[in-house]
Amino acid sequence: MEEVLDIYKLPYDPKRPIVCVGESSKQLTKEVREPLPASSGQVLKYDTEYERNGTASIFMAFEPLQGLRYTKTTEQRTQIDWAMYIKDLVDNHYSEAEQIIFVMDNLNTHHKSSLYEAFEPAEAKRLADRFEIHYTPKHGSWLNMAEIEPEFDSSKT
Repeated sequence: MEEVLDIYKLPYDPKRPIVCVGESSKQLTKEVREPLPASSGQVLKYDTEYERNGTASIFMAFEPLQGLRYTKTTEQRTQIDWAMYIKDLVDNHYSEAEQIIFVMDNLNTHHKSSLYEAFEPAEAKRLADRFEIHYTPKHGSWLNMAEIEPEFDSSKT
């Protein structure tokens, strides 16, 4: 815990940005009945019955000292999905950074080894050399600012 808290105390450095990364699974639903129309002073009324329409995963990077957020929706959250998301962050959103400091939970896909599942070794190494990972402790994902974003927190849905 102290390691993550020490990371958050570092001053802003555009060459070494602190970026919190998280993911959330969402159930996709479809209304089975049209809502009752709103009338003056009343809101739409929805039926609680719905049709399940699959699931989606949302990846989010949050840079707390800049207030920046980058999201990507995927059908699942595999090693490949995570690696592709990290590549996008490294190459597109943080291309000017020398080293990105990532804070994330210790999910089985959140490892540099996932890069080697998705890319050729030279490309995986190039990406891996551009960042360091600091993991939140077990049962401590609330220390990851990306995981506690109100619209992102899967425990609130």
